[in-house]
Amino acid sequence: MSKLDQLRSMTVVVADTGDINANEQYRPQAATTNPSLLLKTAVDATYGALLDESIAAADPNQSESDRIVEIADGFAILVGREILKLIPGVVSTEVDARLSFDTQATIAKAHQLIQRYADAGIDKDRILIKIASTWEGIQAAGELEREGIHCNLTLLFADVQALAAARVNAFLISPFVGRILDWHKAASPDVVFTAENDPGVASVRSIYTMYKAQGFDTVVMGASFRNAGQIEALAGCDRLTISP
Repeated sequence: MSKLDQLRSMTVVVADTGDINANEQYRPQAATTNPSLLLKTAVDATYGALLDESIAAADPNQSESDRIVEIADGFAILVGREILKLIPGVVSTEVDARLSFDTQATIAKAHQLIQRYADAGIDKDRILIKIASTWEGIQAAGELEREGIHCNLTLLFADVQALAAARVNAFLISPFVGRILDWHKAASPDVVFTAENDPGVASVRSIYTMYKAQGFDTVVMGASFRNAGQIEALAGCDRLTISP
């Protein structure tokens, strides 16, 4: 068995990419996207037709800034639609980060994204609305979960965020392994970090242990990896979202 096959025997493997062909190649269970990944997809000539489709569908009578937002959202939906043709699970689509400290605006944007997916013939049960784990974002996720719209709380760095997410019954959290390590490496440049003393790995292990001990149903999905060692160290976590 390859390492990937071994990992799949212990953990649900999720692709962290907006590259449709990568999802076809690796056939993950689910997929996550974000604006930076979608930007890479948008500038790839392979997917030019999807970008053209999103531009053509945007209302030309609105302001330039509003039209750009509509095009970006439309492109995210089109990429999500194509990925969902290739995977059995869900795809995460992210709310505009500029709304991260506005609960009601986040909820409104989530409703818009879900409606646009519905217009594309995709049921909300195949979508995770990806929201930053600010206090306002967590409250928005709680409201959306009560409505039956499942959420992926991202940009999560600490047990306190994870606990707040579980208490509003968020479907899934994405604790960021690599960004935690980045901070510690910058703060302690002389320390040699391995998988076993990696503070990002330790954070996910702590959250996972807390969830299981307290009986929370929220799924723990490690994210933002910097090397394969981090992934191997977290084998057995509920899910891991991994770049190709």
